[in-house]
Amino acid sequence: MAQQGAQLDGAKFCCSICLDLLKDPVTIPCGHSYCMSCVNNFWDEEDKKEIYSCPQCRQTFTPRPILVKNTMLADLVEELKKTGLQAAPADHCYAGPEDVACDVCTGRKLKAFKSCLQCLASYCENHLQRHYNVAPLKKHKLVDPSKKLQENICSRHDEVMKMFCRTDQQIICYLCPVDEHKGHDTVSAAAERTERQRELKVSRLHIQQRIQNREKDVKLLQQEVKAVIRSADKAVKDSEKIFTELIRLLQKRSSDVKQQIRSQQETEVSGVKELQEKLQQEITELKRKDAELKQFSQTEDHIQFLQNYPSVSQLSEPTDSSSINIRPLRYFEDVTAAVSELRDKLQDILRDKWTNISLTVTEVDVLLSQPEPEPKTRAGFLKYSREITLDPNTAHTRLLLSDGNRKAELIKQHQPYSSHPDRFAEWCQVLSRESLTGRCYWEVERSGTGVYVAVAYKNISRAGDDCVFGHNDKSWALHYYNNTCEFWFSNIRTLFSGPQSSRVGVYLDHRAGILSFYSISKTMTLLHRVQTTFTQPLYVGV
Repeated sequence: MAQQGAQLDGAKFCCSICLDLLKDPVTIPCGHSYCMSCVNNFWDEEDKKEIYSCPQCRQTFTPRPILVKNTMLADLVEELKKTGLQAAPADHCYAGPEDVACDVCTGRKLKAFKSCLQCLASYCENHLQRHYNVAPLKKHKLVDPSKKLQENICSRHDEVMKMFCRTDQQIICYLCPVDEHKGHDTVSAAAERTERQRELKVSRLHIQQRIQNREKDVKLLQQEVKAVIRSADKAVKDSEKIFTELIRLLQKRSSDVKQQIRSQQETEVSGVKELQEKLQQEITELKRKDAELKQFSQTEDHIQFLQNYPSVSQLSEPTDSSSINIRPLRYFEDVTAAVSELRDKLQDILRDKWTNISLTVTEVDVLLSQPEPEPKTRAGFLKYSREITLDPNTAHTRLLLSDGNRKAELIKQHQPYSSHPDRFAEWCQVLSRESLTGRCYWEVERSGTGVYVAVAYKNISRAGDDCVFGHNDKSWALHYYNNTCEFWFSNIRTLFSGPQSSRVGVYLDHRAGILSFYSISKTMTLLHRVQTTFTQPLYVGV
């Protein structure tokens, strides 16, 4: 605190012109003190007017005062120097490389406080005082310190540029309209500034309106985020409840089957054991009878033997065992088969319904985003490639599937496929096992005289004329037949020309409703494109 006080006192001994400690201090009639050289230089500039003023209070003197060194001040300044105190302004008052420097300061320059557009000079706070006190200087335009003041000088005429050429949209000086901008639409820079200021005001109003609109949009999106989260939370909660109920139902059915099996097991085992006990008793009785007969057979007296034979030879009625029908290893195995069949049907249902559930989830689109552009090259398409396998349960019996169900061949002999409700009964067609949503791409290698390359809904008919790919509103099909190329949908045929190659590329953007068919050779050639709305998952069909 003592040092801060000393620094403050030391500041009182600074020259307000050079802002350094007084050198050969002099006190002028108004009472302010300056370096002798500083105030002499200042008054030398006022010699023409023969009126001399104080740089601080602007009090005038006539004639020019005679300056005499103030010895008391000089001694005090010397004492300050001996104590090592620096009364000069702090470093942050001096101009650095990035700062605008005062054009009047000599030696180490101070930071400029303002720049004058008329003087084309920059001034520190002290040297700016004349612009506040001298009447002609008060009219000058002061701006924040700028290093670009020289840009206001016309390079052609070396004059301050105060005009604006609307023809060339360029700032000019008052001499430019005489030659280079002769006949152009010119106005004062101030007038053009006023016009641009009006435009700026309108632009700001537009911006402010857009800000308000965007703030409303942000609030709306915030509400949408909360709504999406609430909806998702509810869907998760409800889904968990439903799946829990399904699990409980399956567990209940499992328990019922188990209980039925055990009950039937107990009944069957009890009956078998009961029959087993009767048979065992009969065996015991027969063994006893056999021993009795053996002993009787050894009787030596013929008369005794013959008299007792009728009573001894009588046998008890045997236990009826005609109902015993043993089926080795075939007791409850049929139950296992029935449960396995139920499992397979549930898996099929879950697979189909799961696709619908997944599609429903992915179709949630709050912002209704624009579809991505269709790829331009085969490499671009292959990024969305899907490996397709054919579903044997849908294949017509004259279609032979091979290569891991990735190849279908039309043959004369009917295949011994099992009966299945998904099987095509009349037309030689087959669907893929995989359902398609999102963006997908696959290629079909064909041979022979004709082939349908198609996509279809799962619920396409399996019999009748309307089950043919493209002859209904549930399938879209490209048909190659001999040298003819045609597209079918809803039983409407569209003929078109295009290169026929052995490979066909199919691109699907399910959400955007785009289905495209390409001929694949050395290049890709678009054959046909469909723009529609798909309401269900799609399956590949051939």
